[in-house]
Amino acid sequence: MNYFSDDELRCQCGCDELAFDEDFRDLLNQIRVAFGKPMFISSGYRCPSHPIEARKIASGGNAGTHSLGVAVDVAVSYEDAYELIAIAMAHGIKRIGVNQKGSGRFIHLDSSTKHPSPTVWSY
Repeated sequence: MNYFSDDELRCQCGCDELAFDEDFRDLLNQIRVAFGKPMFISSGYRCPSHPIEARKIASGGNAGTHSLGVAVDVAVSYEDAYELIAIAMAHGIKRIGVNQKGSGRFIHLDSSTKHPSPTVWSY
């Protein structure tokens, strides 16, 4: 079963581009089954022109893993965030970003092999 539509995974900058890794989508579906409740994607694929990616490039860096189609931000908080992290790690996710302060809380899940892992960071 596919729990994640193209619309929720496509770039939100207005370009409607979608270059999402299907193996990563399959892994997200497995994580969703184990999580047992909806996972709301607050950011999926981001094209290089997306404002967040464009800032990274303009400052001399590279676009992030969202632009590779192997990362999502899941809107989740408190005990659900803890549970999602545990399930993601059990499914082999080795790159996790945590934003659990204020509004807009999320967990970043990332399967990039082009960046250091395993690693956890906070925003």
